[in-house]
Amino acid sequence: MLLAIKVVLIIILTPLAGGLLAGFDRIISARLQGRKGPPLLQPFYDVLKLLQKETIEVNASHRFYVYVSLLFIVFTAIVMLLGGDILLTIFVLTLGSIFFVFGGYASQSPYSVIGAERELLQMMAYEPMVFMTAAGLYYVTNTFFIKDIISRDIPAVVYLPAIFLGFVYILTFKLRKSPFDLSVGHHAHQELVQGISTEYSGRALAAIEVTHWYESIIAMAFVYIFFAANSVISHVVAVIVCILVYWFEIIVDNSTVRVKWQMALTSAWVVSGVLGILNLAVLFFFEF
Repeated sequence: MLLAIKVVLIIILTPLAGGLLAGFDRIISARLQGRKGPPLLQPFYDVLKLLQKETIEVNASHRFYVYVSLLFIVFTAIVMLLGGDILLTIFVLTLGSIFFVFGGYASQSPYSVIGAERELLQMMAYEPMVFMTAAGLYYVTNTFFIKDIISRDIPAVVYLPAIFLGFVYILTFKLRKSPFDLSVGHHAHQELVQGISTEYSGRALAAIEVTHWYESIIAMAFVYIFFAANSVISHVVAVIVCILVYWFEIIVDNSTVRVKWQMALTSAWVVSGVLGILNLAVLFFFEF
């Protein structure tokens, strides 16, 4: 019964937190650009309006893939926030992204297809670092279970500082922020069409927005894992670091322009290779 209550709370509270994070993002972005910006709850107003709009289907599978993607992301949030297996979390999260790509291809729109191809490139760019993160966490804790990782005496970031920096770098890909927002642009100055989500409307587009809210919280949960330990102060520090990291991503988003996919892919692999492998090599050499 208690587990069921926790699951329900995660399903409800995670998108609420993600929506507030999106509203915070808009306000800070507006301030950086010298504008007043929308209210904090504007993302929720936008989704409510989308739910009232007509949903135009390109074909039968077009909308189906988006809802399946959302289900996988919701399941990812449940497993992660309940302290489950981090490998399972990564695999299911990747499945959610793959079904989102399927939806882009299913529309057969040239804009959506190009966006889907760019989304695949983004996945190729950030996935190696994500798996190195899981490998590093396992190496220093001997477990893949998040509840055990964050219950140790010393935070994982003490042993994995370089991997943490590499993860923050690829976080820009996962949050789809400039300069690595290759598949879809969240700002008007980036493009006239919305890339992979061009052909979506109404409830399907609302589902995409809610999915992004879940993904934002999942991304911050990964950051949280690096700093959380069995002391209360470590959890406070972890929350503060999550806020600072997201603030940093907003600043980067508003101060850079989109790069070409070749540079995005190369830079992500170089950072993953240098920081990730170096950190793991040091751990192996000193036998932590």
